[in-house]
Amino acid sequence: MTEDTYKTISKPSIGETFKDKNSKFIGYAFPVENEDQIKIQLDSIKKEHHSARHWCYAYQLGPEVSTFRVNDDGEPNNSAGMPIYGQIQSFELTNILIIVVRYYGGVKLGVGGLINAYKTGAQLALEASDIIEKTINKKFVLKFEYKNMSKVMRLLKENQVEILKQELELNCLLEISVRKGNALKIFELFNQFYGVEIDEL
Repeated sequence: MTEDTYKTISKPSIGETFKDKNSKFIGYAFPVENEDQIKIQLDSIKKEHHSARHWCYAYQLGPEVSTFRVNDDGEPNNSAGMPIYGQIQSFELTNILIIVVRYYGGVKLGVGGLINAYKTGAQLALEASDIIEKTINKKFVLKFEYKNMSKVMRLLKENQVEILKQELELNCLLEISVRKGNALKIFELFNQFYGVEIDEL
């Protein structure tokens, strides 16, 4: 990983079911961008596994300044959420939610047993995931007159800049996304371009 990339997963995945003393643990991993998406996934897993005893989870958001949260959902303190979060860290992932569902089998596992079970549930979900590397991007908006359109488009194409949104009228507006490592270069390129205004979003 370079300074302007991060690892996450491309799509939701389910790990193999882990069993210990009749308890079943099923791990789910989801790519998420914000807390609203986390809530939706949690709600859907609770509906799907409404007869389970616990739905423990951990998540991490943000490629640069990351926020994370762990939840033991009624299990003893730090016996579920933290072991799940430990797997997120050991796989070096972000923008990810892992939920481990537990069906209680009637026999207590003790804190050590729980830590191992939740860690394993999370690990199996991640081993079943498609881990990808994404770039950390900065967004800019370009404003210019229509007459400069072809020059602006040529520069964007030469520098492989992604266009997110465009309004092409007499005065044109382009929203662009630039890999962080190239952001300064692109900013300076357009900043020196007479007739084009560039601002960071």
